[in-house]
Amino acid sequence: MKSVGFGAKTIPIAFAVATCLAYGLLLPLTGFYWDDWPFAWIARFRGPADFIPAFLGFRPFLGPIFFLTTSLIPTNPMLWQVFALVIHLVTALAAWFALDSIWPDSRRLMLIASLLFLVFPGYSQHWVALTHINQEWISLIFYLLSFGFSARALRNPQHSHLHTIWATLFMVVGILPTEYFIGLEPIRLLFIWVIIAETTDGLRQRLIKSLKACWPYLLIWFADVLWLIYYYRSGIYVSYDLANAQAAPALNESLLLFGDAIWKSGLYVWIQVLVLTAKSPTTPSSLLTLVIVAVAFLLAYVYLSHFSPSASPPYRSTSGAAGSPDEGAVADVRPGVALHAVLIGLAGVLFGRVPSFAAGLPLTLQSSYDRFMISMMFGASLLIAGLVELLIKNRRVRTCIFAGLLALAVGQQFFNANIFRRDWQRQQQIYWQFAWRIPSLEPQTAILTQQMPLDYETDLSMTAALNWIYAPQAHPSQLAYALVYTEKRLGGSVLPNLEGGTPIQMPFRTVEFRGSTSQVIVIYVPPNGCLRVLDPGLDDAETYGRFPASLTAPIALSDPSLIHVDAPSPLLPNSPFGSEPTSTWCYYYEKAELARQNRDWPRIVQLASVAAQQGLGPQDAFEWLPFIEAYARTGDLTAAEQITRDAWNREPKVHRGLCVLWKRLQAEGQAEARGPAARIIHEFECGQ
Repeated sequence: MKSVGFGAKTIPIAFAVATCLAYGLLLPLTGFYWDDWPFAWIARFRGPADFIPAFLGFRPFLGPIFFLTTSLIPTNPMLWQVFALVIHLVTALAAWFALDSIWPDSRRLMLIASLLFLVFPGYSQHWVALTHINQEWISLIFYLLSFGFSARALRNPQHSHLHTIWATLFMVVGILPTEYFIGLEPIRLLFIWVIIAETTDGLRQRLIKSLKACWPYLLIWFADVLWLIYYYRSGIYVSYDLANAQAAPALNESLLLFGDAIWKSGLYVWIQVLVLTAKSPTTPSSLLTLVIVAVAFLLAYVYLSHFSPSASPPYRSTSGAAGSPDEGAVADVRPGVALHAVLIGLAGVLFGRVPSFAAGLPLTLQSSYDRFMISMMFGASLLIAGLVELLIKNRRVRTCIFAGLLALAVGQQFFNANIFRRDWQRQQQIYWQFAWRIPSLEPQTAILTQQMPLDYETDLSMTAALNWIYAPQAHPSQLAYALVYTEKRLGGSVLPNLEGGTPIQMPFRTVEFRGSTSQVIVIYVPPNGCLRVLDPGLDDAETYGRFPASLTAPIALSDPSLIHVDAPSPLLPNSPFGSEPTSTWCYYYEKAELARQNRDWPRIVQLASVAAQQGLGPQDAFEWLPFIEAYARTGDLTAAEQITRDAWNREPKVHRGLCVLWKRLQAEGQAEARGPAARIIHEFECGQ
């Protein structure tokens, strides 16, 4: 029986399958993250043309890219995630095009390196789609295509001028929009050197030919460096507030940082998923990740075991270089290619780390800072592919290792997708809680909070979403609302201090928010609870007294009267906010808090009854407080006392809040409530 074989025509299919397996399985359950929200808000409410002035002070050549993509794709998270899938696939095919053009006689190894690049596990930011597609991935496609055409200019002398023109044009598009890839250019020189060395003897002759081939690219590269130096020193450039930027390290620290980059990108990331799943091996997400790894390994092993191009590549050296295989019998790897892949890959990692190193930024995995891996992943994929090819002589063992690396990388990306899925689910819950608790809000109100229990959003992200909810007017000249993280912003330019009347100014590209500490509300969203509007009139500073000062200090400024309690709840559009959740505890809690602000105690009791009938209750004992007060003020003191005791025994952190509540009931409640209040205050030693 004839064995199954996979030829060159199956390569795009293999790339598509790997892309979907790594990035597409949870695609419908992911959304907007980080700067996606501000960019989506600009596209939706200011219009795509606003990206041109929006980027003039940051990366002026990025504006046209954002303008083009946001003009074509609506502000729908699902569409952007699909677009990210396509762009990632195209980028990997561009990497394959480049490597196959550089080493056409080592097609199998270059295919493996390209697949490793496609699923590279050190980069976790694929799902921040709107942001990173535009800021990096589109430019990277052109840069990789530029590498490929540079190689083809050398390997096909009849069309060298045309290929060089294409290579330089693609390089311009790849290098100008972002400084991320300025460190990649040295490895082009190494590629050129390797190709020329195939047909040229003597170091001097190789050097002369290499410089002749490199000069157009070096000219563009130097021009870009000079432009960046001028731009960063000009008054045009608006520096990002790099709170995590580090001071310039000493030489020994620099060597450690670059060694760390090699270790992380070249070696550790390929087994990282095993470390992460081992922390919670029995959870459904870990088990499912390992299942994905097993499936990916089986598919990769079968494909690589049976991959054999049926014909020699179309662009090989016309000089008949020694070691080239016969037509129709392409060898796995031409001699020396594996070593060259290791050395060039190592250089790619080191030079790829230069831009983030120069900015003083860390390279931490499983965080937003692993986005800097994007300039290192091409080199890192070459490095690991070359190492395995160089060190493992047995073909079957080598195939197993390559399949294992691909499978672990696919599993890592699925693991990452699940984190983004949970974050998107939590985001949508919080936005709907805003709609339930705050039907309408006085314009120019700042919303202060310590921090949101979200992994991939900043206060700028939330600011965009809240303006989308509460001020959905087209072409606003200023922002109507801002959410400010006190933990990060207090003492800075946005929120200098907490004194009354202090201006609050939050820049937002071409618009800004202007408010004052005299017009704020303070909120708190616990990790496993519902959104709360904090009220100095309810002594919430005392209730939450054991919490950090970044939460409690602003409570004195909070003015819940800025909330229009009688307004209808806003209708959140399904895209991007998702459909309204039904029958959740937080729905009843938010409506109870709203009724509490309106002192509608019977309404709170009614909400408690409906929630109880559905078997719903809080995960956080603080959320019993409005219901205890409602029962006490409507005369059901038995229920109020019972819930109080349950909450007291369940969560020590709520003890202060319970004491504060019963003291207020003793002072303000009806006569029949004062006796039970005094008894509870004495029993729980609230006066001490």
